Amino acid sequence: MSKAINTWGRRKSAIARATLRPGKGIVRWNKRKIETISQNMMRLRMQEPLILAGDVLKTVDIDVNAFGGGTSSQADATRLAIARALAKHDKKLEKVFLDYDRTLLVADVRQKETHKPNCHGKARAKRQKSYR
Repeated sequence: MSKAINTWGRRKSAIARATLRPGKGIVRWNKRKIETISQNMMRLRMQEPLILAGDVLKTVDIDVNAFGGGTSSQADATRLAIARALAKHDKKLEKVFLDYDRTLLVADVRQKETHKPNCHGKARAKRQKSYR
């Protein structure tokens, strides 16, 4: 493999772009190593595809740029982008990812429900009537 593989992942309003290149197994998220992320749950969520990839990871470097949304959405978008890049690099991993969790390769398209008229603070709850 001589060319870089570019993939993306989305979750709500968060977008993550991943670039996979030949290398030594270094994974960076927003220009810092993924091991240095302080939020444990977020870091573990992003590392799921890396753990499943096993030895394939030792031959590539992955750089991820995530923006928009919240921390949890960015973690899910990053997870999706990394898994898609690894699946493009090694076709055998595609089946491994799908057997483990389908959301590693297929995006979760759910969005926040939009607010309607006469709804005070919530998408569905209407203003209460005081008569009848």
